[in-house]
Amino acid sequence: MIRIWLAGLLRRRGGRLLGVAAGVATAVALLAALGGFLGATRATMTAQSVRGVVTDWQVQVASGADARSVLTTVRGTPGTRAALPVGYADTSGLSAIAGRTHQTTGPGAVLGLPADYRTTFPGEIRVLAGRGDGVLLAQQTAANLHAAPGDTVTVGRAGLPPVTVRVDGVADLPHADSLFQKVGAPPQAQPAAPPDNVVLLPQARWHAAFDPLAKNRPDLVHDQIHARRSHALPHDPAAAYTAATGSAHNTEARLAGTGVVGDNLGAVLDAARSDALYAQMLFLFLGVPGAVLAGALTTAVAGAGATRRRREQSLLRTRGATAGRLLALAAAEAGIVAVAGGAAGLGVAALLGHTAFGTTGTFTTGWALAALAVGAAIAGGTVLLPARRDIKAATIVAGRATVERRRVPRAAWWVLAAGLLAGSLAVFRITSRTNYALVLAPEGTPTLSVNYWAFAGPALLWTGGALLVWLLVDLVLRRGRPALARLLRPVTGPLSGTVAAGLSRQRGTVLRAVVLLALAVAFAASTAVFNSTYRQQAGVDAVLTNGADVTVTETPGTTTGTADAAKVAALPGVRGVEPLQHRFAYVGPDLQDLYGVRPSTVVGAGRLQDAYFSGGTARQLMDRLRHQPDGLLVSAETAKDFQLRPGDQVRLRLPDSRAHQLRPVAFHFVGVVKEFPTAPKDSFLVANASYVARTTGSGAIGTLLVDTGGTGQQAVARHVRSALGPAAHVTDLPSARTVTGSSLTAVDLGGLTRVELGFALVIGAAAGGLVLALGLTERRRTLALASVLGARGRQLSGFVWSEAALVAVAGAAGGVLLGWALSHMLVKVLSGVFDPPPAALAVPWGYLAALAAAVAAALAGAAWTAVHHARRPPLTELREL
Repeated sequence: MIRIWLAGLLRRRGGRLLGVAAGVATAVALLAALGGFLGATRATMTAQSVRGVVTDWQVQVASGADARSVLTTVRGTPGTRAALPVGYADTSGLSAIAGRTHQTTGPGAVLGLPADYRTTFPGEIRVLAGRGDGVLLAQQTAANLHAAPGDTVTVGRAGLPPVTVRVDGVADLPHADSLFQKVGAPPQAQPAAPPDNVVLLPQARWHAAFDPLAKNRPDLVHDQIHARRSHALPHDPAAAYTAATGSAHNTEARLAGTGVVGDNLGAVLDAARSDALYAQMLFLFLGVPGAVLAGALTTAVAGAGATRRRREQSLLRTRGATAGRLLALAAAEAGIVAVAGGAAGLGVAALLGHTAFGTTGTFTTGWALAALAVGAAIAGGTVLLPARRDIKAATIVAGRATVERRRVPRAAWWVLAAGLLAGSLAVFRITSRTNYALVLAPEGTPTLSVNYWAFAGPALLWTGGALLVWLLVDLVLRRGRPALARLLRPVTGPLSGTVAAGLSRQRGTVLRAVVLLALAVAFAASTAVFNSTYRQQAGVDAVLTNGADVTVTETPGTTTGTADAAKVAALPGVRGVEPLQHRFAYVGPDLQDLYGVRPSTVVGAGRLQDAYFSGGTARQLMDRLRHQPDGLLVSAETAKDFQLRPGDQVRLRLPDSRAHQLRPVAFHFVGVVKEFPTAPKDSFLVANASYVARTTGSGAIGTLLVDTGGTGQQAVARHVRSALGPAAHVTDLPSARTVTGSSLTAVDLGGLTRVELGFALVIGAAAGGLVLALGLTERRRTLALASVLGARGRQLSGFVWSEAALVAVAGAAGGVLLGWALSHMLVKVLSGVFDPPPAALAVPWGYLAALAAAVAAALAGAAWTAVHHARRPPLTELREL
């Protein structure tokens, strides 16, 4: 009997079964594809994080311990690829004679490096001038001493005569913060900045110069072991962090107090694991609603034939079928739907994994099984459970009823909708506070925690919004029949009252179509706006990091910045060049970066946004600097630490090029700057370049922001390198996108965006067209009987098009409002994804227009099909039914 029943279903109800299976396939494909994205994203985050680490471990040798024994232990640790000893010593000061002037500096650091250090740890030292071996000066030190290769520098030693060295080259230390970290100290105890004065000596010369100092002042000399570790780690950043830190702890235990491991590798993975958890939040916030919506669509497709199914069950029951046999038939139907939908969904997910995410984006067995389980649950919930409910609750006579009786919503439903929306607003206000954190990742701890309370806001908004749309449309159809009839009169003519009464009497199908369309439009709109805002902020983050399309960083102390700006401006592909002064200034005891800007042009050239500033817009604060030349913008941290108020005088100590020493310069605090191109994220200053040049006697340019119009950045960067030579450090925007501070915003969401928006488009079209088409199919008998009673073709068409218009207008209106609210809520709740937070949402009007066109086309296609059937001879229609 089951085989006969299934054959009949496939022959007579194949379209409906195909629709239910398509809904299951959509949910399975969406979950499996997004699971593949999640796996690929985690692997990408881990790879990008470890790629930027040059020295994985810095092992500090304890005072009095044997450095060679520590070196042997580190080299013998599994996973160590290379390990070299490095000497650290403090110098009391440096001096040099440049031309006719005698230059001196304050305390600094002197490192002793083995001969193969640069080849073992590439990227730790970048030679700017001279040779790469021998005695090297850091570029800031060379600028302070006005020294160049070939000059002689005197290195002070506390309590001992100074030593004299001849400079062989000038180098940049890109990772100076980690190179001069205080190993074993908590983050708050780390130095605010690396030392300004650094000398690199060959290991033998360092030992000759500072071994005597180590005997007299062991507090000024210590040894470190720098190690390069294997990066064969788990793809998940959290698992990679656990593995990396576990190995570091194991090594410390083996050292037994003779050394402390500075785990640079674990530090970057510590940051990446919180980003990975944010990626999981993206999956939950953006993927799960799509799967739920696909399940609801499947339920609606299956429920559109509920009346027919009850009649068929009643007929079987009158012919002796038992409840068990009816449940077996429903289970067989659910099994067919689950198998067909699951197989199709996995096939689509596999195709999407290869095309959208690459080979690493294919879903794993775990994700495949999870997606199939969800598909089976949807199939059982939409086919088997309704059949069981009807068998238990409905009588044979009730099951044969043609028109389902609709219950009037009670006042409690309105109260519930208001409560859900009020709860959503309350959660949103809590989760949008300044100190709120969705992902809690205490630094150094092995576990992460997620504030899942944030999920309540969007979930309550979804549920409350759907319920409110249902209640409002139900109210209009019940109480607004006279007004609805007047609106439909131009289309349906004298039958407008009948059409309005029919819509009210059989409003269940209309309500399902409207609510599903509203939810689908809200899902598509909120997802599209979030993805578009994400892409916008990823670009903003890259611009902040790099500064412009192409950025040129001059060697400190250079006097050729103006000439270099002219050279760069003349290169092909360059639209404009904006010079920035980059100095270092003391605010009290704190050394901070100072940027001198041209207030009249920097807003456009630097792509400054209002969100970067506090106390005014970007244009307003730059106008203050222009009208008040001694004005100063400080970071929020500096304003808080020094309790500054607008108008307060701030005296900075800046290097004076005329006296070759620090001198106090008076500024006045005029505002707060939170972000600035190329600036660090904590403390920095922004001032008027002309005032800085006048008070310090130097207008030297530190950075050039090159505008290429957004195209050809890498080609222009090659031209700039060729024109300026190796001394200038040149970076381009495309390269900066892969090394931004957040490994999450560095992940390309292009594939995910195409998958999500493609599914949203399909679900939106199906929610409007498919559900409406199935509902109209169920009313083919009604339309045929109306034709028998004398209704003309135009009136029948008006009946169909009226329902389509009602679904389109009500569903679109509800979806737009709900989507707007969800977009704001998602961006605010997931604010940890954005760095910096967006000043405004980015609305993808092109995609929203495509969504509107797809939904309109689906509704029009469903209505046209129903009109075509309505115009057929009524006896033919009744015979087929």
